[in-house]
Amino acid sequence: MRYQKGFFGMILVLLICVLLPMTALAADRDSSTGDTRETVATSQDQAELDKKAEKERKQQEKAKKERGEIDELSKKALERLYDKVPSARQVIADSYGYATLSNTGMKLGLFGSAHGRGVAVNNNTGERVYMRMNETGIGLGLGVKEYDLVFVITHEEAWRSFTINDWKVGGSAEASASDGEEGGSLEGATVVDDGIWVYQLTKKGLALDASIKGTNIYPDKKLNEVAKED
Repeated sequence: MRYQKGFFGMILVLLICVLLPMTALAADRDSSTGDTRETVATSQDQAELDKKAEKERKQQEKAKKERGEIDELSKKALERLYDKVPSARQVIADSYGYATLSNTGMKLGLFGSAHGRGVAVNNNTGERVYMRMNETGIGLGLGVKEYDLVFVITHEEAWRSFTINDWKVGGSAEASASDGEEGGSLEGATVVDDGIWVYQLTKKGLALDASIKGTNIYPDKKLNEVAKED
């Protein structure tokens, strides 16, 4: 009987010696598996973050390039204007602000449509607001017009009206119209709203019959947001 107890005791000890390491090994395996899963999940999350960051970087680069192109178009539009109307240089310099919009307008049949882009510059603060233009007007005939619009903005209220919300020309402008305040006029320009004048230039030169009724001008939200981040 004593030998049997000793034998069973030895068996018990052996079982403990075998089972305990196996349990510990299993626990280590479970822990290792959990760590691996967490590592895989973390890697996937990081990959998604990297992908998102790369997408944002490309968008910023694209927007920066587009702003540069618009700035160059604005510079060329002003150069063409000063060449045709030398007095406009001082008018722009003395104004509260100005805006240039370069446009390719394609008129087809009775209804015409045109789209453009540009930038408004505040001479007082240096603020630059990138703009879009959508023209939907009625025009007879068939033809293609490429032109620049250079707006002269004479006071802060006009600036806010032009740059903050959608701004729409309500009627056809008349060449060399009076500003309604001092009885003066700007050579080659047309008045389109309170405190806002416009020069319209085509490939052939200054257009005195600037009919831009229906033109809708509004801030380019995407370009302006990226510009603030820069």
